[in-house]
Amino acid sequence: MELLRKKSEAGFKHLYNHYSGALYGVIFRIVQSKEYTEEVIQDVFVKIWNSIHQYDAFKGRFYTWMINIARNTAIDYLKSKSFQNELKNQPLPDFVYNSTELSTINKSSDFIGFVDVLAHLESDKREMIDLAYYQGYTQSEISEKLKIPLGTIKTKMRNALVKLKDLLQDYK
Repeated sequence: MELLRKKSEAGFKHLYNHYSGALYGVIFRIVQSKEYTEEVIQDVFVKIWNSIHQYDAFKGRFYTWMINIARNTAIDYLKSKSFQNELKNQPLPDFVYNSTELSTINKSSDFIGFVDVLAHLESDKREMIDLAYYQGYTQSEISEKLKIPLGTIKTKMRNALVKLKDLLQDYK
């Protein structure tokens, strides 16, 4: 601890050698990616190094203090705009572009017979389910597409889901 407070390189090496594995595991459980974990762990050790003077042994163990820094840094990383933007910019799998494969009218991809259940819905409710769950439209986008007020879309979508739930109860 004294070496870290004096900003000793030997103290940092000792810290890294003894705690990097444990902190890596904590971070990995949160970010669930080796690449992102390696980015975050660097930030964690920099934070520990820069804020070592804030550690108070009377408030808790050093290991617990470091775990909290690692946990908070990992959570902050997941919430960061750069991480969120990176997730949005991931390439889409090929099946996303094949709308017939995901269509509600394509029987070959209907493994659980959901098309038969949807057939019992009124056409407007079936269209809402198709737009929202198969084509990925938001309720606002459905409102614009169908030129129906958003409040009406929300009500109709809720009614469609209630009806669908009832239909699925019958298929048990």
